Amino acid sequence: MIFIFDTNSLSNILNHYYASHFPSFWDRFDLMIKSKNIISVREVYNELTNRFEEDKIERIMNENSEFFANPTIDELNFITQIYAVQHFQQNLDKERILSGGFFADPVVIAKAWKLKASVVTEEENKPNAARIPNICDHFNIPCLKFEGFLNENDWTF
Repeated sequence: MIFIFDTNSLSNILNHYYASHFPSFWDRFDLMIKSKNIISVREVYNELTNRFEEDKIERIMNENSEFFANPTIDELNFITQIYAVQHFQQNLDKERILSGGFFADPVVIAKAWKLKASVVTEEENKPNAARIPNICDHFNIPCLKFEGFLNENDWTF
């Protein structure tokens, strides 16, 4: 299974799973990155650069230089399908887009759709919301939290 990580899940890992204290976690995580079973998207990288020093982010990229993937034409077309659903237009953060900010949500979802992968995000599925889990449910894309990722891979430390 391939897992596409959202900004909030990667942020939690970078903030709390220090390599010096969780070496066995990082051994497994790095192995999955190297085998391209864990990836993310360029927009997540851009969001992370606003929160972390470059060396923390580069640690992930050392195992796979293509970890933060660019969207394909198919994925960009799928994003238009997401926002063709009027309810999901609530997900657009117009202020961030207009101010030149980065917006990873639709790109993460589209990458998972294209690769038949699971999205890993800390967002909650809320009734009538337009959050990542709601959009994933609508398009039958698996979506789980980081704890679900750990459970699915049977990781305990």
